[in-house]
Amino acid sequence: MDAASPTAFTMNETLLRQDCGGRLPTGLLKGAAQMFYIVDPADTTFKNPEDVPFIFRQAWPYFLAFLIVENILLWLENKPTLRLNDGITSLSHGLFQECGRLVFRGAENAAYIYVYSHFRITDLPWDSPVTWYLSVIGVDFCYYWVHRACHEVHILWAQHQVHHSSEEFNLAVGLRQSLLQGWCSFIFYLPLALFIPPSLFLTHQQFNLLYQFWIHTNTVKTLGPLEWVFNTPKHHRVHHGCNLYCLDKNYGGFLIIWDRLFGTFAEEREKEEIIYGLVYNQPTFNPLYLQVFYNNHVIEKWHQMDGWQNKLAAVWKGPSWLPGRPRLGADEDKLDIRTREKYDVKLPMWCNIYLTLHFIAVTIGFQELTVQYMGMNPFAVLGFVAYILLSLTTIGMLFDNHPNACVFELARCLMFIMYIQKKEVEVAGDLKLSILQLFFILSVCFWTLKCMKVLQIKVKIK
Repeated sequence: MDAASPTAFTMNETLLRQDCGGRLPTGLLKGAAQMFYIVDPADTTFKNPEDVPFIFRQAWPYFLAFLIVENILLWLENKPTLRLNDGITSLSHGLFQECGRLVFRGAENAAYIYVYSHFRITDLPWDSPVTWYLSVIGVDFCYYWVHRACHEVHILWAQHQVHHSSEEFNLAVGLRQSLLQGWCSFIFYLPLALFIPPSLFLTHQQFNLLYQFWIHTNTVKTLGPLEWVFNTPKHHRVHHGCNLYCLDKNYGGFLIIWDRLFGTFAEEREKEEIIYGLVYNQPTFNPLYLQVFYNNHVIEKWHQMDGWQNKLAAVWKGPSWLPGRPRLGADEDKLDIRTREKYDVKLPMWCNIYLTLHFIAVTIGFQELTVQYMGMNPFAVLGFVAYILLSLTTIGMLFDNHPNACVFELARCLMFIMYIQKKEVEVAGDLKLSILQLFFILSVCFWTLKCMKVLQIKVKIK
């Protein structure tokens, strides 16, 4: 079938109906190798866009396995391991992004399909190794400019900043992604649609993002000569730092050569500790707030500027720009973060266990949704997604010990119980359903007492 023949709508609908199909290898070693972009072109070349599997979604077991290995290595080295509150917040952002993909149903790729169908300038053979490798380089080149724009254009930074909002640097941060960034960045990939078949673009866009997961770690110090060409944890640590020398550096995805070519490369300074997080850090574990809060800064800066020229510049120039200064701001106006105490809230052990169990329940619910959503009413899907986002937000508020968190949690648990009572949700096995229902009933009882101030949670906040 000619890739230009199906409509964008048909392509996206078919693509999302197909979940675990395609010809990707399923062996454990081959699956792990995909995390490092070590794949066979013959096994990862597809004729039609609808044949491309959800490579990123299928990799979640490997994400969790790598997280476990990372923390074992940190424990053996007597280094700090994953903080529960920060780690669950990062994973919550990953679920935010995946929920967005369910709702949008791949519509952000429709423009690429349309441009390729109507304006492509050549028909490269979809099954040629040359086309495959050209796609690798093309996707990564465009990602460099997507990523650079997300740091150097204020309104785009407002969406991307969530990925930098953690004060930690670990594999969980690799899953801390923006819900809206895909809608801001798809236009940067459209030049590829003039010659790269959509199936190859969709494949390598996923592999490119998959590769970037493992470079978010402190457990790998250096990879020697490979670091001249490939992006590695050593390079990416610099990118995530808010030290002055780290700002606006090392944008590469799979390859670091673009930073070397375009003057945005910076070497890690071994004698200077890298401080992670935002320059003006936000003390919260609320994922919804972290997703959207920075847009208010853009709006405030717009209102503070005099004249339309400065107002527009406040949107499209860099986050640090000021009138009369360079587009990305002057170094003397920027903070050079050298030390900072991390935001933390010490909850009782039982409370952390409670939040972990509820996060697991939300994750299982999300997995059920990914299996069933194509056969569900669109409004039911939206309701399910809204409940997941509400749950993750409430869990974050509880990690913050927010004064209104108990009210939200009580309402959330009541909503779930009412949903089950109406038999509008199916859980495999009556026993599992009964246990889940009992768990939420007990939760309702506890948070009722908490709202009545009969029970209190002792915390310590830094």
